[in-house]
Amino acid sequence: MILRRLLTIAVAATLPGALWAAGEVTQFTLENGMEAVVIEDHRSPAVVHMVWYRTGAADEPPGVSGIAHFLEHLMFKSTDDLENGEFSRIVEANGGSDNAFTSWDYTAYFQRVAADRLGLMMQMEADRMRDLVITEADVVTERSVVLEERAQRTDSSPGALFNEQMRAALYLNHPYRIPIIGWRHEMLELDLDDALAFYERFYAPNNAILIVAGDVEPEEVQRLAEEHYGPLQPTSDLPERVRPSEPDHIADRTVRFEDGRVANPYVSRTYLAPERDSGAQEDAAALTLLAEILGGNGTTAVLGRTLQNEEGRALFAGAYYQATSLDDTSFTVLNVPVPGISLEEAEADLDRVIADFLEIGIDPAQFERIQFRYAASEIYNQDNVQGLARMYGVALTTGLTVEDVQAWPDVIAATTAEEVMQAARALFGGDTRSVTGYLDRPAAVEAEEATQ
Repeated sequence: MILRRLLTIAVAATLPGALWAAGEVTQFTLENGMEAVVIEDHRSPAVVHMVWYRTGAADEPPGVSGIAHFLEHLMFKSTDDLENGEFSRIVEANGGSDNAFTSWDYTAYFQRVAADRLGLMMQMEADRMRDLVITEADVVTERSVVLEERAQRTDSSPGALFNEQMRAALYLNHPYRIPIIGWRHEMLELDLDDALAFYERFYAPNNAILIVAGDVEPEEVQRLAEEHYGPLQPTSDLPERVRPSEPDHIADRTVRFEDGRVANPYVSRTYLAPERDSGAQEDAAALTLLAEILGGNGTTAVLGRTLQNEEGRALFAGAYYQATSLDDTSFTVLNVPVPGISLEEAEADLDRVIADFLEIGIDPAQFERIQFRYAASEIYNQDNVQGLARMYGVALTTGLTVEDVQAWPDVIAATTAEEVMQAARALFGGDTRSVTGYLDRPAAVEAEEATQ
């Protein structure tokens, strides 16, 4: 309990202007339904301007996988006021930087510029929210770009291909099973009508969240937002955000993927797991701490300490949990064995260490250290204004609220070791909600190299 008391004192002393302190985070909603969050940080005369859309790869119609990400590329083309590529050229000419990203649950566009350029960023972003101009030539060019991106990031990487197959096996019905970049055979067929249909359906002020973080005053941000975003018409028939749900999982699944390019074979197991839910984040907090206990630190975490350091049977062993997700998310454990240990043995090692952990429980000193370290990381995150903006954007597009974000450190601090163990027993209690994967080298390649 000493560390917990120190943690409370440290947080109170270190965070007078933390993101959950009164007055630092301001919310408002425009008449057209566009939500906004302002995060003040006056240490530098810069601002991060982000627009998040509550749509991503999991919201795509069947048969057009990759259209959300494809449209993200096309958003940098022409509008009725800007020429092709002019958006980014203006940002650069004003000393800033810009980019965008797509996930299963959201698509976001951002610029980092001097604070006095905020109005210009809003003007341009509002322009392309409703007045994008896409041509057939744009579609042909960008389709080649995203196909090459898939070739470089996925098709040329055995690990990426393996993870893609693992995800497709984990989700039986939910669109999280489809890769964000899309399946290649469907990407080849994406056309202008697909892009415009997705744009017109989802890109609207009442489906968007404005995040502004930096050297700004909330009143001025609201005035600028009303000037630039306020006149945009909302979409009256915006569809409710409902995805296909998962059926009961009644069978164990195993994925075996072999590729001669694999340097270090490994075994992983991924479980369906609950996500952070608004007003009920306790389960996610327990799983967040469980991932840290099992795999957060190679020298002290249960998997790494046992398999890497004590037994010398693994090159690496870890655990991962992605808490922030609109629907059921995943929890993964992984073991990269040392040469000479088969993947079947590596899987048995994972099972053995986890079974021992469920029987022995959590070391109290380790548990307090992990909670303290997690709280410290939250403090350090205050130094990254773009990271703060992103944290709020991810949360708000996945069903959470500003209040949930502000409460999260307290929920983590209040989580007990027994609650973590309950979460572990629920997660590892049966394998039917999991997929076990083997990423290996073909036996013929192994034999050939052994004779050289």
